[in-house]
Amino acid sequence: MDDGTLVLDIGKSNAKLVLIDSAGGVLARAHHANAAGPAQWEGRELAYRCLGVAALEAWLMQAIPALAQRARIGRISITTHGAAFCALGSDGLVLPPIDYEWDGYGDERTRFAAEVDGFDQTGSPQLPQGLTAGLQLHWLQRHMPEAWQKIRCWVPYPQVWAWWFSGVMATEVSSLGCHTALWSPRRAEFSHWARQRGIAALFAPVRPAWEVLGSVMPARARQLGLAADVQVHVGSHDSNACLARYLCRADDATVLSTGTWTIAMAAGAPIEGLDARRDQLVNVAVTGSPVPTARFMGGREFDALCAGADPGLADESSLRQVLAQGWMAHPAFAESGGPFIGRHGTVTRDGQAAALGPLAVPIGLRPALASLYGAEMSAWLLQRISGGSMADVILEGPLVDNPVFGLALAALLAPRRVLRSTDLVEGTARGAWLLSRWPTAALWPSHTDELACADPALAQRIITHAAAALSEPGL
Repeated sequence: MDDGTLVLDIGKSNAKLVLIDSAGGVLARAHHANAAGPAQWEGRELAYRCLGVAALEAWLMQAIPALAQRARIGRISITTHGAAFCALGSDGLVLPPIDYEWDGYGDERTRFAAEVDGFDQTGSPQLPQGLTAGLQLHWLQRHMPEAWQKIRCWVPYPQVWAWWFSGVMATEVSSLGCHTALWSPRRAEFSHWARQRGIAALFAPVRPAWEVLGSVMPARARQLGLAADVQVHVGSHDSNACLARYLCRADDATVLSTGTWTIAMAAGAPIEGLDARRDQLVNVAVTGSPVPTARFMGGREFDALCAGADPGLADESSLRQVLAQGWMAHPAFAESGGPFIGRHGTVTRDGQAAALGPLAVPIGLRPALASLYGAEMSAWLLQRISGGSMADVILEGPLVDNPVFGLALAALLAPRRVLRSTDLVEGTARGAWLLSRWPTAALWPSHTDELACADPALAQRIITHAAAALSEPGL
């Protein structure tokens, strides 16, 4: 057996295979665009939309055998987005997993909210759509009782793929504790509601993210062209995989993970005082520790504000023009989650609303405005969940190379240090790789450098701009 790790990193929009050798270098990559679609059960179409599990499985069956240096694979480590759970029966999936952006729960949302444990017990706010993942299971139990009777076991999304490879069912805390109402972070056990409804009893045994479930099933290994002794690890929630790479060195690690979601995680900060109405919540690290967390759909909002402009146009010169011309973006530009749920984003110039919204902004300035807005929102989140901590903030994800975002974030958080990851491997995939060799994870170098705003006058203009952009009533 070689010692390379095949990381399967499943985000909401894209899935990636990244083969990483024992020294941390990338040997091969493959990508797949995810898409939700209609759900079917026993030949009939269901009411909800589901994740594209079948398409993802078909892609894996083609992509893994074609992967360069496939013979180097000795381990498999999986990380996926949250708010996704899979029901397994004697013949595999009982039902396709619900897409968390489906929102057909109707009156069941009110019933669910009245039944579940409070925020003080679960750290799970009542989020829109199916983002409070327990709502998905509540709805299925009430609306599909015939299918529910066939469920042998519930597993989180990372562990359904670990099962797909290994045939072993498991559950892991970073997915259980990710705004689900299924888990009590303080007590490190299933919530009272999950136990009372009989849901907890259906979950596979809880195992650490880094633990080995077993080898790839012989038939699956032959299909994929893998060695018989390739080991499959339990796997984890994606933003928690990203956090894990720093948590193994410092128990107060603070990470800002960017992507479809921008997620701020302040390990070691107090969980008391979080505001559930602002999409602040208690995450659960792979170690089981509760982590104050806040987020917004930063990637979607960035795209909305760019409105077709090339993100590469964001630079310091265009930022200065945005500030000089009086352009501002006020939240929010996505409907899913975030601290300003229900508000409709507006663009203003010198305090006057622009009827065309982002399209009113010159195309060359839109990416700078989008980047500035993202930094303002991110700083707002971090300042409210950190509990006064001055621990370094580590920036991960696609925005590490955005000069406007980094400069503005550093200005808004000063004198707190902001570091950006310089690792060529994205944080989720690197975290999953480290989890496949967890006893020695702390030995991996941090690969970061410091961001700063060198012009004090510009920094002050950014601070003043942020105060005005987030100063509407209720902000």
